[in-house]
Amino acid sequence: MFFVFLILWIIFNGNITWEIFWFGVAIAGAMYWFVCRFMGFGPRKDLLIWKRAFLLLRYGVILIAEIIKANVSAMRLLFSERNEIEPVLVHFRTTLRTRAARVLLANSITLTPGTITVSLEGDELSVHCLDKSLAQGLADGIFAKELERLERVK
Repeated sequence: MFFVFLILWIIFNGNITWEIFWFGVAIAGAMYWFVCRFMGFGPRKDLLIWKRAFLLLRYGVILIAEIIKANVSAMRLLFSERNEIEPVLVHFRTTLRTRAARVLLANSITLTPGTITVSLEGDELSVHCLDKSLAQGLADGIFAKELERLERVK
């Protein structure tokens, strides 16, 4: 957080000189002390944020890759010679502990073409899939595994 404050100080000043830099170090230090003292923040929480930021970035890359794969799969399904598409509504429970992780899982499923999260109640999700082939691996797929990894970071 200290470095974020320092970088913001430099950006808001518009240029960098030694005076601006050292004054920014002092201001960023004072801001960091204030945040640690009065807002329950600290170096341990700072480290946790950096660890989670890396995992969230990794999750974003995986999400984009899965969206591309689902696009190809949905186009292949729609343009195939098969006349019947068999939509299915899948209900499953997730082992994710936090509400934020469950909501992120539901939104990730909705972002992938061919699937829409209909409801999320507690730890149970209802997902409508364009075809039953798209329903495979929803409960224990890569999204759930990555979010469990994110929850384990302490």
